[in-house]
Amino acid sequence: MKIKKFILRTMNMRMKSPFKTSFGSVQDKLFLIVEAYDDQGNCGYGECDAFEAPWYTEETVATCHHMLQDFMLPTLLTEAIHHPSDVRELLAVYRRNSMAKAAVETAIWDLYAKRVGKPLYEVIGGVRQAIDVGVSIGLQPTTEMLYQKIDAALGNGAKRVKVKIKPGNDLALVATIRERYPDLPLMVDANSAYTLKDMEHLKKFDPYNLLMMEQPLGADDILDHAMLQKQLNTPICLDESICSLKDAQTAIALNACKIFNVKIARVGGIEEARLIHEEASRADLQLWGGGMLEAGIGRAHSVALTTLQNFTLPADTSGSSHYFDEDLISPEVVVVNGEIHLPSQPGIGYSINEEAYEKYTIKKIEIEV
Repeated sequence: MKIKKFILRTMNMRMKSPFKTSFGSVQDKLFLIVEAYDDQGNCGYGECDAFEAPWYTEETVATCHHMLQDFMLPTLLTEAIHHPSDVRELLAVYRRNSMAKAAVETAIWDLYAKRVGKPLYEVIGGVRQAIDVGVSIGLQPTTEMLYQKIDAALGNGAKRVKVKIKPGNDLALVATIRERYPDLPLMVDANSAYTLKDMEHLKKFDPYNLLMMEQPLGADDILDHAMLQKQLNTPICLDESICSLKDAQTAIALNACKIFNVKIARVGGIEEARLIHEEASRADLQLWGGGMLEAGIGRAHSVALTTLQNFTLPADTSGSSHYFDEDLISPEVVVVNGEIHLPSQPGIGYSINEEAYEKYTIKKIEIEV
């Protein structure tokens, strides 16, 4: 498979409401789309999930644009790619920059699936045609507003609810949610807001029967999480700490957690995610697919990944309308009774909504042989 050209687009879409975490707030979503064209006229699409500021990882929209335009895309134009899994090795010369790598790697997976005439989820080894999903709810101004969002999620069949917590807005919040929703499959996401000094405080979450506590300690930490997990009955889920297969292997060796959240963008692509999936499966760790406030293209790739055998927990992938008034794809990703059904068309299975696609494009460049 020979790539003839890439188009790199900068997009800007406004979310329906701000998404707040312990790091900050996002409403205007600036992001990148990579289009990969082959010599048969096929086009594959990939989305870059980096934010404008380096609060989730060290990458930003600007750094990813630089790495893609000046290094990664020119490199791949000079190579014959026999299979999308080759991209992982071809880009290994560039250290880290996982979100930039994932943007182009997913575009090539989509392109490859279209060339062979199969849905992406089948090509990557998926085993189910529908996935269970939950919802992630950011910090809300009032408890009543939080209840409204939980009620709306449950009304749409969400299989579990994740709420954001931070010091000063955590234990009492969980207690009041549990009082109102005693049987709710509930998890909390701390986004690295705590340290080992908070161990006694974090142990107080155990009576609330949480599915998991996601990333309570440092984003680059595995060892301290291992120490914390020994003291908690609540399962720890590692998110930001797992950026590669090597990180996953280290976490498993140290018993640092019981669950991995796998995000394509964070680990550098679908192939790295598949390798982590295999490693976690051998170690009997549970997996689930995380979300990155993606538009439709990134959302479609995330949905495809979570059809792999051992993604057993509900994914963090809401329907398009949860975040945006309109999406880049047609039809949009839809949640029905807590499930997303996979399309059967080749590639990601969705068409581009050309009108919206052009409307939200603020810049594009072509990179050719």
